[in-house]
Amino acid sequence: MLAEGWRMAGSYSVAVDASDLSAGAYFYRLRAGDQVLHRKMTLLK
Repeated sequence: MLAEGWRMAGSYSVAVDASDLSAGAYFYRLRAGDQVLHRKMTLLK
């Protein structure tokens, strides 16, 4: 897990160390209260 806990409304960022990951497509999930979002990201190296 990259980050957890309650946050006040606003904009946040999380740093990800992708040095051990291969280039390609990855899926991630963001959960905020009752909402869960699934998105795809592409890692280019």
